[in-house]
Amino acid sequence: MTAADGMRHTLEDLLARTADRDRRAFAELYRRTCARLFGVCLRMLREREESEEVLQEVFTTVWQRAASFEPARAGALTWLIALTRNKAIDRLRQRRERVLDDPIDLERLPDERLEPATEVESSQDYARLANCLEQLEARQRRSVREAFFSGATYKQLAERCQVPLPTMKSWIRRGLMQLRSCLES
Repeated sequence: MTAADGMRHTLEDLLARTADRDRRAFAELYRRTCARLFGVCLRMLREREESEEVLQEVFTTVWQRAASFEPARAGALTWLIALTRNKAIDRLRQRRERVLDDPIDLERLPDERLEPATEVESSQDYARLANCLEQLEARQRRSVREAFFSGATYKQLAERCQVPLPTMKSWIRRGLMQLRSCLES
């Protein structure tokens, strides 16, 4: 068993115990994942205070909905990151008055890994995802990654890339279909 597999099983166990209202398991889950999830919030929201608020919302939701986690569908960290991403997107949509007009260059973002124990991104799942992303056409890859990390709408992405809205929708839809096919093979 690799370290990543061990971490995955540990997080799954902590989530299952959290679903049973085990406060110690919840505290340990927080300790092991808060830095990674805060990084997701900060990358998407770009404001520390707002990121802290969203992270608090995420862990409140984890406490309330841990029982809805299904290990057969996704890994624990994947589930937590998706929950975090969705909360951050909700926050971005709440503050629509602030236009997200500066695209994020994800290829140049610094590596924010904090400690080896939290390096789950080096797992086999992450490696497969990275490999599948690389198989996408460059504009699809950029569009899918920016939509995922910035929470930008199709319209905002189309404006940034200076393409018609239906074109952007097609790029992302086809990109996601190719990713799914690649990941399922």
